[in-house]
Amino acid sequence: MFCLVIVSRKSNHKAFHEDHFLGEQHNPEHDVNVLLGNQGEDEIKKLSPEEQRRRMVEIVKKIDTDADKLLTAEEIALWIQRVYRQYALEDAEERFPEFDTNKDGAVSWDEYNMVVHEHIIDLDNDTVLEDPEEESVRFLHLKEKKRFDFADGDGTPGLSLREFLAFTHPSEVDEMADFTIEDVLNEYDKDNDGLISIKEFLGDIRTNAEDEPAQWEIEETIRFQQLYDQDKDGQLNRDEQLRWVAPNSYSSAREEAIHLIKEMDQDGDDRLSEAEILKNIQLFISSEVTDYGRQLHITHDEL
Repeated sequence: MFCLVIVSRKSNHKAFHEDHFLGEQHNPEHDVNVLLGNQGEDEIKKLSPEEQRRRMVEIVKKIDTDADKLLTAEEIALWIQRVYRQYALEDAEERFPEFDTNKDGAVSWDEYNMVVHEHIIDLDNDTVLEDPEEESVRFLHLKEKKRFDFADGDGTPGLSLREFLAFTHPSEVDEMADFTIEDVLNEYDKDNDGLISIKEFLGDIRTNAEDEPAQWEIEETIRFQQLYDQDKDGQLNRDEQLRWVAPNSYSSAREEAIHLIKEMDQDGDDRLSEAEILKNIQLFISSEVTDYGRQLHITHDEL
């Protein structure tokens, strides 16, 4: 069963950009390993070098919106977002009919719950259940309903396809940014200053402060410092919080674009030419720009 419940981020820190950095070094293999796995790598290997280059040139032309044969960070960032949003839309379009059980063009809260949970859920906002497991389930359902209501922005009952996309893929829809930030602040911002410190980010993971940090804590600290805390002030502001909880946001896409240009730009003009890209074709393939290689296997009229 496809479940849309968003679980606690404390158990999901490592889901965001796992292994994107090894120590202080960027790991280009991360991208293929996480999102494609062995099957994706095998598919890429099936293409001859000539075919890889030909398809890469097609992608570069699509990204180069002003047709000046140079890719800017802005063009690359917008392309990354476009690719992911296309996949999210395709997923929403595929699943929407399953949830719209009465075929009226909208997914109601009851329809959603019947498909996902197999029964209609009545929520009590005020009563805290004594059983910890039941209370945890009630809390998750309340968060789910809140996200559903936030996505239902047109005032008419039920979710349209666009609203269903926002509900199921909030990180791909700009209108959901405020909800996403409010949600993470409610869970992590213990001092209510609108920022998330490293202590708040890690949470209460050690009962004894004198204990040696676990490997998980070390890895999460590195991720906080090197991937999310872009201004290195020891805390996450709004944009940095989005980079954490909505890794496909514009700010995240732009960071990846800037990284690629830094790695591949040989003449120092802060842009990428076709020649520079083809000279570093494997780095470009192992990035969000090509959706970790997937873009070499689709027809680009689809985007």
